[in-house]
Amino acid sequence: MPDILLVTLNCRYSHASLGLRYLYANMGALQSRCEIMEFVIGARCEWLAERILERAPRIVGFGVYIWNAEETARLVAILRRVAPQLTLVLGGPEVSHETDAQAICRDADFVITGPGDVSFAKLCRQVLDGEPPAARLIAGEAVAPDELQPPYPWFSDDDLRHRILYVEASRGCPFRCEFCLSSLDRTAVPFDPERFLLQMARLHERGARLFKFVDRTFNLRGTTSEAILRFFLGRIEAAPDDPVYAHFELIPDRLPERLRAQLEIGIQTWNPDVQALISRRQDNEKAEHNLAWLRAHTHAHLHVDLIAGLPGEDLASFAAGFDRLHALGPQEIQIGVLKRLRGAPIARHAGAFGMRFNPSPPYNVLATDRMPFATVQRIARFARHWDLVANSGRFRATLPMLLGLSADAGDAAAEHGSIARHSLAEGHDAVATGGARFERFLAFSEWLAARTGDGAPPSAERLYEAVHAWLCSAGHCDDELADALLAADYRASGLHGRPAFMRRGLRGPGGGRGALKRQSRFAGAAGDEATAAAEVGSSFHKVV
Repeated sequence: MPDILLVTLNCRYSHASLGLRYLYANMGALQSRCEIMEFVIGARCEWLAERILERAPRIVGFGVYIWNAEETARLVAILRRVAPQLTLVLGGPEVSHETDAQAICRDADFVITGPGDVSFAKLCRQVLDGEPPAARLIAGEAVAPDELQPPYPWFSDDDLRHRILYVEASRGCPFRCEFCLSSLDRTAVPFDPERFLLQMARLHERGARLFKFVDRTFNLRGTTSEAILRFFLGRIEAAPDDPVYAHFELIPDRLPERLRAQLEIGIQTWNPDVQALISRRQDNEKAEHNLAWLRAHTHAHLHVDLIAGLPGEDLASFAAGFDRLHALGPQEIQIGVLKRLRGAPIARHAGAFGMRFNPSPPYNVLATDRMPFATVQRIARFARHWDLVANSGRFRATLPMLLGLSADAGDAAAEHGSIARHSLAEGHDAVATGGARFERFLAFSEWLAARTGDGAPPSAERLYEAVHAWLCSAGHCDDELADALLAADYRASGLHGRPAFMRRGLRGPGGGRGALKRQSRFAGAAGDEATAAAEVGSSFHKVV
């Protein structure tokens, strides 16, 4: 049985904790007395406590993050009461700041604030030797990256087969974006590139194919980032049938020329006044040029972030930023609502900009002086529905029409082979038909929420039917084109059901629609599409 357990609750099984493996790698002589236990959020805390106590540890160290803070607090509270002899140690970004305000810190014996790579092992040695420190709060000792033992050998073969491997080529960030805890760092410190790539080569040889870099600024140093990219490109070119997936977060206005990976790019906001408020330095024109170049000249899958609720930004500014970003054609636009991470400097704007935050994780902004609570909730729903429809990739042919870009919709459908391009010349308008892209999708999002609620998302089939009902009932698309677009997307998605719009093939005399009026479970309360169209029109005019 181990004397020391390293424990965390991951968001998903596919996430393998990099932090626990760093701690394990740097336990020194105590490593043989240590064991990693990873769980997934959502399990009963009593069951988690039972599993931990089965191992009969003397010390339990918890990695606490914004996504697991509440459940970890409940778990720690249970262990404190049923096993008071345990030494409970907390670490991680969530407990590194504002510790006095957190119940979980009061239940723990020790809290390590800041880096715990070597501080945890030193604390464990003191506790096991019967000489625990007098102070409960322990400032983590900062160590040069190349003085640390690498965590990568401690990814198991099962991790390599089934999970995303988190890796880092540098730590810290020289930028001062106030919503990010990395703004507290003075600079980014790189790991030795040769040593790092040797570790990556060993992981690849063992079968690793999914690499996600946690570096805040992967492309800060061009020579290092290009060497890493050449490493992955070399593996891809040597075995094109055995591809490697690599995910990087980039500064949008500094990009190396050769890229062939998934890229996460943080735009966050295009508004220069808001950028200045939150100490974010970004050349918008260069960022726009680089995104356009990546989209046109590489195979990169672009995942670009926008944040709603930043100080000084209203709905109109955010909508304009969304339209500007969408016009550049990234495969994914990730819309997030601002979070007040413990210790992040963004809190200094709360008074001046009327910012009110959720007191519980994830500490999302609830309202600002420019975005009242109802507006923030509309954007949060927009983000969920955008993930379901746009980021899912399931509506490639239909999405342009949904956004009022019917010419693009016809082209996309033609690529699927489901409808000829000339159909647009036969009475289908080839220009945007409904206003700004953000406003169009916001209207659809509110219409969908009114019919499906704000809980669990609709099933895939019901979602396709909902998009169909919106297009037809709002008058943005005739029935025949909507049928063709949605049928093309449904078949391309690999689904095997028969949604209602794919079953309606009966036609009356002369080739027209039959006399039987089509019904939709997504029509208005009266059950007919005229009512739905009226409701949708009312909803749309409220946002424009």
